[in-house]
Amino acid sequence: MEPEDEYAPSPVQWVSDHVALYEGSGGKQGSTVRPNQLPVVLLSMRGARTGKVRKVPLIRVERDGVYAAVASQGGADKNPAWFHNLLADPHVELRDAEQVFPMTARLVEGRERELWWARAVAVFPSYARYRSRTRRVIPVLVLEPA
Repeated sequence: MEPEDEYAPSPVQWVSDHVALYEGSGGKQGSTVRPNQLPVVLLSMRGARTGKVRKVPLIRVERDGVYAAVASQGGADKNPAWFHNLLADPHVELRDAEQVFPMTARLVEGRERELWWARAVAVFPSYARYRSRTRRVIPVLVLEPA
């Protein structure tokens, strides 16, 4: 993302507030979410329809510098908007606390998806509950250094 790119804050207040805290502190605050103080990363991407920069906090699932983005939407029957953004343009920026990395997203399937799904559930067990709420297969994307 370029500094001059227009940022469109989330219309969901807690998301835009969390992003503002995370970025405004340079990653010193906002890198966890309550109530369990789960670690989160901040993902910046280009909006598929608007072309504006969109940002979303996601549960931190990381292994050897590679991250997973789980499109759970809390077990809703539709994918989150950010998932469609990543399919349209996989070039993203990931903030993990005070570090920022250019990454490329790719959808994983089969054994690779199951491996990342198990890692995600180990970090955030509620993903298993979300899976039982929906008929869709919850997508998992891997974010790799660009």
